[in-house]
Amino acid sequence: MTKPKLTYFDAPVSRGEECRLALHIAGVDFEDVRLKFDAWQAHKPKTPFGALPVWEEPGKPPIAHSNAILVLIGRRHGLHPKDDFEAAQHENFMCYVEDLRAKVSPTLRIKDADEKKRVREELATSFLPEWGGNVERLLGDGPFISGDKLHVADIKLHMAVRWFVGGAVDHIPATVFADFKKLTRLHDAVRDDARVKAWYAKG
Repeated sequence: MTKPKLTYFDAPVSRGEECRLALHIAGVDFEDVRLKFDAWQAHKPKTPFGALPVWEEPGKPPIAHSNAILVLIGRRHGLHPKDDFEAAQHENFMCYVEDLRAKVSPTLRIKDADEKKRVREELATSFLPEWGGNVERLLGDGPFISGDKLHVADIKLHMAVRWFVGGAVDHIPATVFADFKKLTRLHDAVRDDARVKAWYAKG
């Protein structure tokens, strides 16, 4: 290995994509390994905890879990607060995104269409509005968590909202977070950042 490597599924989504965005914004030259889904079971035993993403650097053990990877990138490249308490506040948001994923992701594995519809409609009227409202109350004048400067926690919140606003999650309205103006503003500010646009312009 001659340069650091990030391994995730071959899809521009979720935990892997937020790490890719952070690395791109930080200007890190890394190997972007995109694993096909049908190759996952063979690769899984090679990961630290049986999950992706995984970050590897020459001569060092691999790091798993997106929050750990994001905080490492953020600390090294000015994308995570230096103040300990402010950093912990940002990590609050990052952990809360994982709470959302832990609640919604199991619905991807529900086979029965009626049951999936029921569970997701319940999430859309209960958990997700509560989640969005809790984030909204903690956000300030923006556009980002700490004002004008984008950090890795902003990228992670953006990815959480992005999951739904495109309407890709059946039975959960794309407008599920529309009433939360600060959260929407943060999502849009990350989306419209020139560096983020440049990442997606690469194709």
